[in-house]
Amino acid sequence: MPSSRPQSALARQRWTPEEARGVLDALDRSGSTVSAFAAERGLDPQRLYQWRCRLGKAERTTFHEVTVRPPVTVAERRMGGEPFEIGLPSGAVLRVPPSFDSDALARLLDVLSRARSC
Repeated sequence: MPSSRPQSALARQRWTPEEARGVLDALDRSGSTVSAFAAERGLDPQRLYQWRCRLGKAERTTFHEVTVRPPVTVAERRMGGEPFEIGLPSGAVLRVPPSFDSDALARLLDVLSRARSC
C-alpha cells in the first residue's frame, strides 16, 4: 500500500488496480491464508477474493498435455466397448470413447476437479 495516502486501510473505499495487485502480491509472498492476511491488515477477506477474480489472480491452473484421438468408428466401438459419459459439476457432459488413454483421462479429470470459476 502506498504511503502517500494518509487514510488507513479500513477507511479507504477505492483502491487502484496497482494497489490491489500490490496487496495480492504481498498475500502470495506471505504464505498466509486470505483470512489471516486480511485480519492482520484490517482488510475484508471478500475484497481480496474479488480482486483475485477481477485482476486474474485466481487460483493458478496447471495444464497437462492431452492427446485427442479421432472419433471412434462403429467397428471400433464393437471391438472396444461403448463410450461412456462423465457428468461435470458445471452440468456439462464429457463423452469419452473407450479407446481414450486412461492416463490422459486421469490427468484431464484431475485438471477439471481442481478448476474453479471466480
